[in-house]
Amino acid sequence: MRGFRHQPARPDGRGLVLTHGAGGNCNAPLLLAMADAFCRAGVTVLRCDLPFRQRRPKGPPSPSTAAADRAGLKSALAALSAFASGALFLGGHSYGGRQASLLAAEEPEIAQGLLLLSYPLHPPAKPAQLRTAHFPRLRVPATFVHGTADPFGAIAELEAAMALLPMPARVIAVEGAGHDLKRGRFPLAPVVESLLRRPSAAP
Repeated sequence: MRGFRHQPARPDGRGLVLTHGAGGNCNAPLLLAMADAFCRAGVTVLRCDLPFRQRRPKGPPSPSTAAADRAGLKSALAALSAFASGALFLGGHSYGGRQASLLAAEEPEIAQGLLLLSYPLHPPAKPAQLRTAHFPRLRVPATFVHGTADPFGAIAELEAAMALLPMPARVIAVEGAGHDLKRGRFPLAPVVESLLRRPSAAP
């Protein structure tokens, strides 16, 4: 596992693993902004590189190694648990968020909530190729943060897909933002509040 830990001055016991999209790494400005916002709220944050990015500094992931990327997220949560004894949350940008949600669908007890930044609902201009088959198996609350100009899915499409989720979910729309979510330059307090105040378990 490779990453950076943000340790709050007054930790509240909760922890968040954040990871990157297909074209970036854990030093993406969006992740830095999110990590700082959650750290100020008392949450210990671990920004980590997925295994595909650890193997090579550039280039997209391969579908054949997606399972290894999910295993990397699981290892990151285990590492974070040494510094955060309370609820653990899992999140990521684009591809990283998709793998986080797939892991949560595979292992419902792995985290208490999901933070999905620019979830890649479908490839650009291919709305029929939805990446939502696992949504009905999710048993944790989710906060989606999505730009109104994101080519990977319109807000209305995302809201329709969220009907598949058996647990509470919320979408925070970022007006005028594309897939990079303005590199984190938008109000982050609502994102922090939404993730941390969601119900923590399925009924």
